[in-house]
Amino acid sequence: MLVINEQQIQQQYAMSDAIRDVTEMLRAKEQGQINNPHRTVLGFPERQASALYMPSADMVSKIAGVKVVTIFPENPAQNKPTTQGVILLSDGDNGEHVAMMTASYLTRLRTGALSGIATDLLARKESRVLTVIGTGGMAFEQVLGVLAVRPIEKIILVNRTPEKAERFGEQLIAFGIEVPYIVETLVSSAVQQADIICCATRSTTPVFDGNDLKPGTHINGVGSYLPSMCEVDETTILRADKIVADDLPGVKDEAGELLHTVETGAWSFDQLHAELGQVVVGKTAGREAESEITFFKCVGAAYFDLAVAKGVYSKIKANGTGMEVEL
Repeated sequence: MLVINEQQIQQQYAMSDAIRDVTEMLRAKEQGQINNPHRTVLGFPERQASALYMPSADMVSKIAGVKVVTIFPENPAQNKPTTQGVILLSDGDNGEHVAMMTASYLTRLRTGALSGIATDLLARKESRVLTVIGTGGMAFEQVLGVLAVRPIEKIILVNRTPEKAERFGEQLIAFGIEVPYIVETLVSSAVQQADIICCATRSTTPVFDGNDLKPGTHINGVGSYLPSMCEVDETTILRADKIVADDLPGVKDEAGELLHTVETGAWSFDQLHAELGQVVVGKTAGREAESEITFFKCVGAAYFDLAVAKGVYSKIKANGTGMEVEL
């Protein structure tokens, strides 16, 4: 078995790789090649925490994977990461377990890739201003995903703690991103200026007012993944001309902002424009007018993790840099 750590993945597997591999997986899913049982979530209420078990299999490539990820928000007080995960890959021909790799970075990367794909299909081509609401662990790869598909000229950072937003901006510079950024403390101003908005928070209340959206704005909502969470308000949902989901079963179970709007009777899943894969393969249109407000809602699914894990395994196996372990 190959054991692959996060440093190896970061050195050898980039956002461009992830966008390519996730796009291919979306196509395979639309062709009925992917077996993706719904994930199991175990809650630890006393810690406001959860553990997710996410299996999937590519029936054509003959490879299966399961991701186990834990999310413990109190961990930083113990100098431990909030999110920790591993992915196990198994051969679909003989059942051999072929690789184990860390999953935290890959989770962020595949989520950023999904937002990049959605942005490419749904955002205006001339989008130049990116607003990022929430500068925690998931946000960095959101920026990378958008920068991979649009020529952004300005990044606006919003966080409840402005100092964290400033540190995030410094991380962008250290990574080599030359797009200028500003830290904005007034959310309404940040939203009003935006062509693209990325929300990456665990908020249980909306993080901006949908009335502040200008026509033509595209929103990526990736932070809320439980029914109790809600980043986007009802106004945004009702103003959106197109709402696209990463995975419909997952969104129906876990997208708090959509579930809330269904409960109020203001919206229904019958009004969902499409799943992202349907837009990728051309079954359903992406952006059709400059004035459309578009919203991509992402809660994650195991086959997205399988896409990037397969890519990492193939790359590292080919160049012989993984560590072989005999079980």
